[in-house]
Amino acid sequence: MTQIKTIALKEFKDYFISPIAYIVIALFLVVTGWFFFSTFFIFGRADLRDFFSLLPITFSFFIPAITMRLFAEEKNVGSYETLLTMPVSFTQIALGKFLAACFFTGAMLIPTLSYPLFISLIGEVDPGPVIGGYIGAMGLAGAYCAAGLFASALTRNQIIAFIIGCALCFTLTIIDRLLFFMPAAVVDLIEYVGAGSHFMNISKGIIDSRDIIYFISVAFIFLFSTHMIMHEKN
Repeated sequence: MTQIKTIALKEFKDYFISPIAYIVIALFLVVTGWFFFSTFFIFGRADLRDFFSLLPITFSFFIPAITMRLFAEEKNVGSYETLLTMPVSFTQIALGKFLAACFFTGAMLIPTLSYPLFISLIGEVDPGPVIGGYIGAMGLAGAYCAAGLFASALTRNQIIAFIIGCALCFTLTIIDRLLFFMPAAVVDLIEYVGAGSHFMNISKGIIDSRDIIYFISVAFIFLFSTHMIMHEKN
């Protein structure tokens, strides 16, 4: 656990060395702020419905931007080989980098807590959907961070890692919205594979173990795949 914590803290601090982190956070807040305040000022609706409903799509682009450098950059500059000579296992490296990306995503979400606070100043806030929405957001972030980490492990080019990560996350986001194209025999399976429905269930304040297990399973599959890629390319 000490090695995982050390790697996670190092990677988390490294995010803030580069201006890219601040650009990503600023753009994320601009996009999500537009979703929230346009609902309020244009439609006169004081709630977080649009903010949470569009969060999976938003994460599909922003989280790959967060994770694209985790392996690709180290491979490109040659520090990956140095990392492998340290007394840490592949599992510890993958988990450390994964946790750093999750922590950064959590830090990116913290300013959005001002949205429900703003609503509470002018009306009533239902705490259930708000709490459920942020729990679901972190579950979704974990699954997408693992997918982005896997994409970064595949290549030494950050742009390619970003594109692959976007493709994986976007597929998980929209696949359950394309059920009318699917054969009836696989509709239930495809619906379960899609991340959107699981996230929306939790964001309504309904904490179902099946949705929690889904996010844990997706994160595990991608982390295990990252582990296998690291072994193969060592």
